[in-house]
Amino acid sequence: MRVSARAEYGIRALIELAASYGRGPVHSQEIAMRQRLPEPYLHQLMTALRSAGLVVSKRGPSGGHALSRPPEQIGLREVFAVLEGTTAPWWCVEEDAPDCEYASDCGLQPVWRAVRGAAEGVLDRLSLADLRADGVRQPAAQR
Repeated sequence: MRVSARAEYGIRALIELAASYGRGPVHSQEIAMRQRLPEPYLHQLMTALRSAGLVVSKRGPSGGHALSRPPEQIGLREVFAVLEGTTAPWWCVEEDAPDCEYASDCGLQPVWRAVRGAAEGVLDRLSLADLRADGVRQPAAQR
C-alpha cells in the first residue's frame, strides 16, 4: 500500500501539533521548518484538517495551529480518512458492487480486502499520542 505525500505531510504536521499540545498554537512556518514541508502545501493541508475538525487555527502574531482535542483522542484512522480518503489498495474494494468484469470470480479481490482490513486494524489501534519523532511506540492498550 502506498501513502500519498498529502497523507504523509499531514500526519507529520499533526505530529508537531501533538508534541506541542497544551502549549499554545504553532505557526505554519515552524511546522514547515521542523518537518521540512513546503509551507504553501502545508497551508492547504491545515485547511483540510481544520475543516475536518482535527485542528483549530488562530490568526495573528500569537496565532498558529493546535489540535482540536488531546492527541490520545485523535485516531490515525480518522486522520487517514481526511488526508487519504481510503485504505483500500485498489479501487474495486472501495465499493460493495464494483463495476468490474472480473468481480464475480476475482481471485484478487479477497486479497485487497484483507490488505485494507489489516491497514485499518493498525490505524484503529494508534492515535497521535502513539507517534513520536523517532517512530511508533506501542499503543497504551498493548503495553
